[in-house]
This record gives sequence, C-alpha cells and structure tokens, in this order.
Amino acid sequence: MNQGGDDLDDDFVLDEIVAFSGDEEPETITRLDDEDVFVDHDDEQEGEDEEDENEEGNGAGINVDSNLAKKRKRREKVKERKAKKRKLAEAAEPIPGSIAAQMPHALANYLVSMQVKSFPNLSALELDDLRIPESAIAQTTIWTGPGPRSLDQLVDFIMKSLPSLRLRLSQRSKSNGAPTLLYIAGAALRVADVTRVLKNKTLQGDKGGDVAKLFAKHFKLAQHVTYLKRTKIGAAVGTPGRLGKLLNETDALNVSALSHIILDITYKDAKNRNLLEIPETRDEIFQTVLNNEHVLKGIKEGKVQVVLF
Repeated sequence: MNQGGDDLDDDFVLDEIVAFSGDEEPETITRLDDEDVFVDHDDEQEGEDEEDENEEGNGAGINVDSNLAKKRKRREKVKERKAKKRKLAEAAEPIPGSIAAQMPHALANYLVSMQVKSFPNLSALELDDLRIPESAIAQTTIWTGPGPRSLDQLVDFIMKSLPSLRLRLSQRSKSNGAPTLLYIAGAALRVADVTRVLKNKTLQGDKGGDVAKLFAKHFKLAQHVTYLKRTKIGAAVGTPGRLGKLLNETDALNVSALSHIILDITYKDAKNRNLLEIPETRDEIFQTVLNNEHVLKGIKEGKVQVVLF
C-alpha cells in the first residue's frame, strides 16, 4: 500500500534534516559557499588575456596594437559586468530584527542579494529577468502580533495579513494536486510542524482541502506523485528539494490555483542560519522552485504573491 504525503501521525518525530537529502541528490545544482559567490571564470580569463598579450607583444605583426586594444576593451566590459553583479549583491543593507518584518522594497533587495549567490555566472541583465518584483512581495508589516513571528502566531498572521489566502484555504480546490499555498521550509521536522498548524479549522473551515507535507525522508517521489494526483489540497508544505522535483520532473503538483508562496525565513537551524542562508536550500529555492517556468510566470504576472514569514 502506498503511503501518502499526509500519512504521518501528528506525534510522529522525525530527525531534522535540511531539505537537501535522500532522493533529492542534485544533478545540476551547484553548491556555493558565501565566499565563492563572486569568484567566476572572468578572473581566470583576465589572466589568460594578459598572458596572450605578452606573447603577442613579443611577436611581429601589424595587428598587434589592434588586438591589444580589443583585449583591453573586453577586460573593461568584464570588470563592468562584475561590478554590476556586486552592486546587486550588496543592494540589501543589513536589516536589524526580523528580516521578514520589513517593507516590500527592503525584502525585494534582500531576495535579489540572495539570488545573486545562487546564479554567480549570470549577467546583471539575466539576473534582472529572474528577479522577484517588489509588487509581487506581500506587505505584511501591518501585522504586529503579540510576539515575534513563530508557528504559534502563523494562524493569526494569515488571518490578519493575508485575508485573501485565508479565504482560499477555506475553499476546496477544483483540481487534484493544485494548492493555493506553497509553504517552503528547510527541514522535514519543520515541514511536519507547519503542516499541523495549517490544518487549523480556523483556516480550513469545513470545506478546506488537505494539507500535504512533502519531503524526501520516508517518502519516495512516486508516493507523493500518487498522493497528489488523487487528492484535492489547499496547501502544500515542503522542502525546496522535494517541491522542486515535483514541479520540474512530474506533472503531479499543479500551480493553476497557486496564489501565495510563503518562505519560512524566521526559523533558523542549529547554526543560526535561515532558509536562504543555507547554500543548499537557497540554491534549490531559486533554481528549482522560484525559477520554475509556471511559478515565475505567475509571480511576474501578479497572480502569485511571495510572503516572507
């Protein structure tokens, strides 16, 4: 008997893992340390250009000066492109307190500064095509709450900051495997905890769809595919590795009803890193989830809001 994505008992305890595990072994994702962000082949190319320059300088030919001028011009363009990328990465100044509790403009700059780290070899123009626009980032500063952003406050946060999401969560989806909410968390245990909170009757009402928990440990990809194809879900909570595979390698996770993507930014791991400060999960989010053709299109067209919680 196949085990579905929502078959874990509420009191089932899992070993905490980052999203990148099990059958989510990457084939195309490049893992980067923060200090490697701006190290690319441009530096090596500059060194090669200088060597070529010296070699040609020792040879005879009427085109030497012209070739040297072209090489200098090319190096200047390379430096200019790298400077633009550095500027993007430094766009977000350090934000005191909770990153998530900032205005959309600050959050947009923060997201692009993280995005640069996942795409170090793209030009500034290419990065701009992938950028999450400020208009697509939900304004949640109106929620002050009785305490800091935590799972204890998630239901109240959605009720007061995202009323349209609360309404949609209380309605059953028309299609199987088509959630209105994608909630991205960095670890399996965190996914299980969030799933329990989102099953709250205050959010779901009597008609709300199921809440799927999607991560690699204990569940094969095929099991989640089977579950999603036979189940109407209102929310899908998952690790970026599993969500990315479902979005890009199967047709089981349908984004036709998607209206919100919540990034679980406030939660930090044992090393005090949030979701986007862990290189593996950051790369999976930007390269496989937010870079999915249909997801990115929905964000660009204003149909999907990105929420930092």
